[in-house]
Amino acid sequence: MESKIIQAAEAVKIIKSGNRVFIHGGAATPVCLVKAMQQRSAELENVELVSITSLGDVTFHQPEHRRSFFFNSLFVSAATRAVVNSERGDYVPIFLSQIPQLFRKNILPIDVALVQVSPPDIHGYCSLGTSVDIARAAVDTAKVVIAQVNSRMPRTHGESFIHVDRLNALVYHNAELPVVDYSSDVNDVVGKIGYNVASLVEDGATLQLGIGSIPDQVLKNLSGHKNLGLHTEMFSDGVIDLIHKGVINNSEKKLNIGRSVTSFLTGTRELYDFVDDNPSVRVMDISYVNDTSIIRQNPKVTAINSAIELDLTGQVCADSIGTYQYSGIGGQMDFMRGASLSEDGKPIIALPSQTQKGISRIVPFLKEGAGVVTTRGHVHWVVTEYGMVNLFGRSLKQRAKALIEIAHPDHREVLDRAYFSRFK
Repeated sequence: MESKIIQAAEAVKIIKSGNRVFIHGGAATPVCLVKAMQQRSAELENVELVSITSLGDVTFHQPEHRRSFFFNSLFVSAATRAVVNSERGDYVPIFLSQIPQLFRKNILPIDVALVQVSPPDIHGYCSLGTSVDIARAAVDTAKVVIAQVNSRMPRTHGESFIHVDRLNALVYHNAELPVVDYSSDVNDVVGKIGYNVASLVEDGATLQLGIGSIPDQVLKNLSGHKNLGLHTEMFSDGVIDLIHKGVINNSEKKLNIGRSVTSFLTGTRELYDFVDDNPSVRVMDISYVNDTSIIRQNPKVTAINSAIELDLTGQVCADSIGTYQYSGIGGQMDFMRGASLSEDGKPIIALPSQTQKGISRIVPFLKEGAGVVTTRGHVHWVVTEYGMVNLFGRSLKQRAKALIEIAHPDHREVLDRAYFSRFK
């Protein structure tokens, strides 16, 4: 193993022009390896970068890198938004659950994988830590794997382990993981939405939580519930207190009884310490966690996701603002469909009724160029701070009337006129 331990600048010399390079995502973004690769930009041309999210002190849209790197994003985050919407980037619309197929079936074969791992244990096994998601497939299939070894990376259980024999180079570099704290985003609107969504959660439900302040506010309203389960593509700090209290105990799940299941984790240091060497948390391949046939086997799956805008027929745009690629399809449809097929499941779209600039999120028509992530055939519950409606089984006219009732009062007159123009 000692012969594989080298400096970052030396390790990334394996990357050649024309290579496809996978970058480990989320809190596991290997910042030191990415920066070392970028420092070689003058020597490289047309290196294709693929990833889902990126956190930490790293950017990808520097002008000096235009000739060297092309970012082909499988999900869009703040760090990659600028480059994805430029001539040096693009976006692949795909369900999160199916991304591993791109690697395993050589649709997007990986030449080099840059990952961040925990130090090897006495048996030589490192852990992919906070993000197994699509990294498991990338590590399994890449021609070369370069790992940043970080003692601050938690050793998670599940499908995260990788033996040092699979690693071509180990770059020891300790650094604090990126911290994401959603508590600062809380306001009265988010609080009301969290309360409304929590009222739909039944005892014994299996939870899936999206990213952001609304899911965290939902969790704050569940302390009186019993026997909740967790099977979710990601979770953050909000679940810790409920697990400690026994509210989330995974006792009524059909799969992974007694264990919380996720694919990646993003939060504060408290979260990373909580999952470190914790066998009650399984961090798994996204092709398993987000598999609809797996999700539906658990009882009362309650999937909580959000949207950028929603039209009066129930079409959900969650990934773009018009033609501007803001986010990605992600796992929303995986869980919306899985929850709808679960016994007594509830797929939920929760969103503020208007933007911070006072623009209605419930609209007569989606913006030109907007992507439909969740179709009107898949939408069930929609929740705003003004209430909750279930669109399942409702006609177009009934849906429109129901959605107008939970729209912001300042916009209901405009939506009423749109209703009459369309349906009368």
